[in-house]
Amino acid sequence: MSHGTDPRPMTARRSGPLTGVAQVPGDKSISHRALILGALSVGETRITGLLEGEDVLDTAKAMRAFGADVQRTGEGEWVVHGVGVGGFAEPEDVIDCGNSGTGVRLIMGAMATTPITATFTGDASLSKRPMGRVTDPLALFGSQIVAREGGRLPVTITGAVDPVPVRYKTPVASAQIKSAVLLAGLNAPGETVVIEAEPTRDHSERMLAGFGATIRTEKTEEGHVITLTGRPELRGQPVAVPRDPSSAAFPVAAALIVPGSEIRVPGVSRNPTRDGLYVTLLEMGADITFENPREEGGEPVADLLVRHGPLKGVEVPADRAASMIDEFPILSVIASFAEGRTVMNGVAELRVKESDRIDAMARGLEANGVTVVETPDSMTVHGAPRVPGGASAVTHLDHRIAMSFLVLGLATDQPVSVDDGSPIMTSFPDFIPLMQGLGADLG
Repeated sequence: MSHGTDPRPMTARRSGPLTGVAQVPGDKSISHRALILGALSVGETRITGLLEGEDVLDTAKAMRAFGADVQRTGEGEWVVHGVGVGGFAEPEDVIDCGNSGTGVRLIMGAMATTPITATFTGDASLSKRPMGRVTDPLALFGSQIVAREGGRLPVTITGAVDPVPVRYKTPVASAQIKSAVLLAGLNAPGETVVIEAEPTRDHSERMLAGFGATIRTEKTEEGHVITLTGRPELRGQPVAVPRDPSSAAFPVAAALIVPGSEIRVPGVSRNPTRDGLYVTLLEMGADITFENPREEGGEPVADLLVRHGPLKGVEVPADRAASMIDEFPILSVIASFAEGRTVMNGVAELRVKESDRIDAMARGLEANGVTVVETPDSMTVHGAPRVPGGASAVTHLDHRIAMSFLVLGLATDQPVSVDDGSPIMTSFPDFIPLMQGLGADLG
């Protein structure tokens, strides 16, 4: 749950064929970045298709607190009048980022090279998540950081008075770390360089270039190298937010496992750094057709036609994990109905998301009759033609865990419940009515 909301138990029951069109919300990652870069720009940024979940709305509030003019003008339509790079004002109050790890880490980066002080906090789930992975490189720019034991929230950052550019090799595959360093580098002189062993989602690089920054990427012996020239004048831009592939994964999964289903999901991002789930599903034999490929807001998108059909287990290579890190919970649900075993490698990062997602999914699936084997960095699901269900899963304040088990219950013999569905509001506010509109029996 988010911001102290009372727990909301929910139950999903075996459903008939799902049919219709699933209009999933705008991409959460791009929505955060559009608001932040709009606030760091000069002039007006008009955003359409913005995800209006709690996580993104908290980022909008934060940008107002730092001095930007952020206004909602219609459903999914927002206008930001920015203050320019280095123009953030010191906020009067604590910045509450709710449940959003992306929001808090990117905003920390955006302010860390401006000589102001800000304190960041979040809900009970976010306050357990490690922030040192971001605050450590931000300190290299010259910012001063005070955090709770273990590098956790609340965190107070005093931005660098005379920031220096940084060359930083990320210790784990994380677009949040990369993006925080790049945003901090905007107000540092010279070139800031981020080196990744494997490329992560590249929305920040695409959007920084679109707003006028000089940024280049190259593959070298060191790895995937991104170089940003500091102190640009970013200019406000129109941003059309494509639909979120991570949110689309839930109705897609439901259609794949509920017999007789056929749904269409229009305008979903097919950014290759976010496409790992769909690559994996095709390897599993999923009946997914990508129609009308096009570009929207600088991102490749397509309409998905999804039909139920037989699935087989596969082994997901570790080097694909970064492109589907948020989709492993729902993949484990799909794998429960696939013939054979599905092995997910390189997923240690799941243990420090909104919850320990490996443990949460393993315990919930086992309670519902699925055989799961886990290691610190992998999870193996043994599929079966039928899954008994009948148990309640603990969501640990994690929206993706909640949605994953509700999808599971649409195809199990007995209903599946979750202890709290309220966290779903952070990323997919219309999840329940959207799924019900397709014919799902849940709520």
